[in-house]
Amino acid sequence: MVRRRNHEPVIRFDGDSSSILEQQKADGRKKMLLNAVLVLLLVAAPFVLYPVFLMKILCFALFAVAFNLLFGFTGLLSFGHAAFLATGGYTTGYLLTNFSGLSTELGIMAGTGIATLLGLAFALLSIRRQGIYFAMVTLALAQLVFFFFVQSEFTGGEDGMHGIPRGHLLGMIDLNNNFNMYYFVLAVFLGCYLLVQRIVSSPYGQVLKSIKQNEPRAVSLGYNVNRYKVLAFVISAALAGLAGSMKSVVFQLASLNDAHWHMSGEVILMTLVGGMGTLLGPVVGATFVVNVEYHLSQGALRDWVDPILGGIFILVVLAFRSGFVGELQKFFKKNLG
Repeated sequence: MVRRRNHEPVIRFDGDSSSILEQQKADGRKKMLLNAVLVLLLVAAPFVLYPVFLMKILCFALFAVAFNLLFGFTGLLSFGHAAFLATGGYTTGYLLTNFSGLSTELGIMAGTGIATLLGLAFALLSIRRQGIYFAMVTLALAQLVFFFFVQSEFTGGEDGMHGIPRGHLLGMIDLNNNFNMYYFVLAVFLGCYLLVQRIVSSPYGQVLKSIKQNEPRAVSLGYNVNRYKVLAFVISAALAGLAGSMKSVVFQLASLNDAHWHMSGEVILMTLVGGMGTLLGPVVGATFVVNVEYHLSQGALRDWVDPILGGIFILVVLAFRSGFVGELQKFFKKNLG
């Protein structure tokens, strides 16, 4: 690998470049086919399953995808991502509740924007720390945000913010209809998923991966790693805030649970269970965790949800260290070439 003046990595192949390009094209076609199948399944899903439950999965899947960009691809373990989820939700909820003339999409954009600014503040304060120190700084900052929401009157404290109106999309589409709301959430999720996919496959994404694998080497190649980390943190915070904004509109509720440190731990669980550092892993992990929580909470084991999730986490770490998707990728690569 050599470096050009614009700091974009250029890869030179010593072997047969044509066979490598053919393999890359084949992998690209497989990825497009998989994406197409998943999109078709998601489009048909609300005719089979309850749309609100599906929207919950999509919101948490976006939250996990946002976290995975920072943790899975950049190697930064944040224990404070719940702050961005809650900030997006509370901001959007407050604006839509108190400004009746504000459209839903503008309320969501505002919530995302405030979460982005908060993410920038978090990044500037924590990015110079590494490892456990970085994680603890983000946790401390998130706890400050949590106590701010607890003490603030506009959030409703422990009762939360209720009755958030869904309104109309672009002034025309009634989002009180669950099907309309579902396809809006699905469109936003797919757009963000493709954005993250583009980011990680771009030269910028390659630099993020190199920072995760060997930060001193990235520094020696002339990259300003702190700048790359800050941008990754801000993008991740923005997507997490967007997930929180949509979630508050879907459920017409902004809850204090979204700001609790437990939520930051839950998104880590989703990412690890699904497959850290994979694009589809966080989506699978979020789907799995949300389903487990829902079904266990409906039965006799509702008081054992957290211990069971903890046991699943231990099992995955010990037996499936690459997560569900990561282990499947290893299997297919080993057996199918």
